[in-house]
Amino acid sequence: MNTLKGEVMLPPRIDKDIVAKRIGEYNDTTESLEARSEIYKELLGFLPPRIEARLSVTGALDPKMIELQEKIREHGMYPSCFDVKTSQLMLFGMLLMDLNDAAALHGIAARKAGASWEEMQGVINLCFLFRGLSAANRGAEILANIAKREEESES
Repeated sequence: MNTLKGEVMLPPRIDKDIVAKRIGEYNDTTESLEARSEIYKELLGFLPPRIEARLSVTGALDPKMIELQEKIREHGMYPSCFDVKTSQLMLFGMLLMDLNDAAALHGIAARKAGASWEEMQGVINLCFLFRGLSAANRGAEILANIAKREEESES
């Protein structure tokens, strides 16, 4: 794992040239890699490495699967009954319950969607009730690192 502004832990980026050479070029004719990446950039401000890997590798080997995955992701992540902030707060909490490192990404997305620090802490508190101190500790660490990332991006 490596860091991206503010110690938010992320895996290393793939080498897209090696992927293209050894596995194949992105081959989805319905939407370009850049277009598929845009929603993540809007939501997070960047394209996370694992998503970049999925889009590049699966986009070369099984472009239909990328199309299906992205349609399901869009449908599931943006239900009409919730705003983006609420969806991202819930995803942050669900992933924090599993101590999944993707919780940090959804924490960033929740903040970008307008979540307050108090709302983020409220989600951590709910996780604590059923996951214990490990979720409370990880959640606090994530918030501190998001705060650092926000501070660095403003300077």
